[in-house]
Amino acid sequence: MRLQDKVAVITGGTFGIGESTALLFAQEGAKVVVAARNQEKGEMVVNQIKEQGGEAIFVKTDVSKEEDVKNLMKETVDTFGKLDVLFSNAGVGDMGDLDCVSLDDWNFTLSVDLTGVFLCSKYAIPEMEKVGGGSIINCASILGHVGQPSVTAYAAAKGGVVNMTRSAAVTYAQKGIRFNAVCPGYIETNILDGLSPEMLEHLKSLHPVGRLGRPEEVANCVLFLASDESSFVTGANLLVDGGYTAQ
Repeated sequence: MRLQDKVAVITGGTFGIGESTALLFAQEGAKVVVAARNQEKGEMVVNQIKEQGGEAIFVKTDVSKEEDVKNLMKETVDTFGKLDVLFSNAGVGDMGDLDCVSLDDWNFTLSVDLTGVFLCSKYAIPEMEKVGGGSIINCASILGHVGQPSVTAYAAAKGGVVNMTRSAAVTYAQKGIRFNAVCPGYIETNILDGLSPEMLEHLKSLHPVGRLGRPEEVANCVLFLASDESSFVTGANLLVDGGYTAQ
């Protein structure tokens, strides 16, 4: 198994990409820490992992709050003894033109999508240093690479994640800590709930493969970056977008 005996934290681990990654990591031998705000759903994911013979715990976490993130890393190490892998996946979306976005909405989006990634890395790094290294994977987006109307705060945050990942990769390479990001296109998750059939068809048409992505397709890429198979990969931003950004 590709993550045998590794301990992995997954934020936003209760839905979509995060949930698929948590289940896949457990199948590949990792001890999984599911972190999110929704305790009921988090415990459901943990129970599913345990029913399949894996090991997992849930830690209720708001990644925008420093004390929550500190506690997340402490609970991880107290329970499993170490930390090898972090997948910073928690995020929120936004809609709004630059001149219409309120300061509160701007701050909320960046506090989760960018500051949350910063905080998780900040408190994961010391634990990874103790075991001689690790792998940190950040969930960015195609919108960290290309423009799209009316997603101002989200695009700003994801662009920040892309370059924070690059900077951290060169900073911590000598310490054995790899930083990479996955940059999904539009994925079939609950974030698209409520969109009209016409809008969904439009989103599909933006991808040359002619469809939306599936959560497990992103999870497979995260698994590669978490595993030792990607030991010479750091500072990469892996586009998982069905050709969206190739056009």
